[in-house]
Amino acid sequence: MTKGFCQLGDGQLYFEDKGADSSRETLILNHAAFLDSRMWDAQSEAFAERYRVIRYDMRGFGKSDPVTGPRTRREDVYRLLAHLGVTRAHVLGCSMGGEIALDMALERPEMVASLIVVNSTPSGFELQGPPPRYVLEMIEAMQRGDDERASELQLRIWVDGPHRAPEQVEPSVRARAAEMNRIFVRNKTFPIADMQPHNPLNPPAAKRLDQVRCPTLVVTGALDDGEILRAGRMLVEEIANAKAVTIPNAAHVPNMEAPELFNQTVLNFLQTQKA
Repeated sequence: MTKGFCQLGDGQLYFEDKGADSSRETLILNHAAFLDSRMWDAQSEAFAERYRVIRYDMRGFGKSDPVTGPRTRREDVYRLLAHLGVTRAHVLGCSMGGEIALDMALERPEMVASLIVVNSTPSGFELQGPPPRYVLEMIEAMQRGDDERASELQLRIWVDGPHRAPEQVEPSVRARAAEMNRIFVRNKTFPIADMQPHNPLNPPAAKRLDQVRCPTLVVTGALDDGEILRAGRMLVEEIANAKAVTIPNAAHVPNMEAPELFNQTVLNFLQTQKA
């Protein structure tokens, strides 16, 4: 496995490249916007038995440098792939990582062999109804600099989901998520880089899902927020021939809660595709 950094002008992006082989297709893993590439620990090894697997920390997350201003996340991915000599890949993303994947498929379709989108909303998706429980309290905690409280509330929103108390979630999953999330909160990544991202896709993905041409798998966690589930249904309805799978007893990060089922679901889909 190769570990390294890709220079992005104002800082470095950390990546891991596993299973590189000229005969293998490439799979890139985009993490959720409250964790980092370690969320894929249970996937990287399993997927690397058949694919070249690239995972990375977005700027402001994990081992990558903090952010200094608004970012165009998909451009960072393009630069990483160019750095690694990859011109075409299967793209898997969870949460904002899936939003990035969808934007890539629309902006540079020649680069995306297939999409696996996990609990994601497309760019431009308009949320309906009140925000998820704890969101306003989380924002207040971030504004007053209470990083520990803000991090715990993020776990309640996304790891626990709206239907479970913290004690109903596997403690090791929460502990691993908390370790990753504290970096993101401490770096103030969202308000600096993503609250008003640079150069958003225009028109956004939500207005042209029918233009997605690559094979697409939409994965949802049955216990996730209702608006995330609504977005998943929208993707399946509007992307031609999209396949849908729901992971039971899991919320926003089903790959961490049900890794064996998640891995088999993704591998079954990928085996039917060719880069």
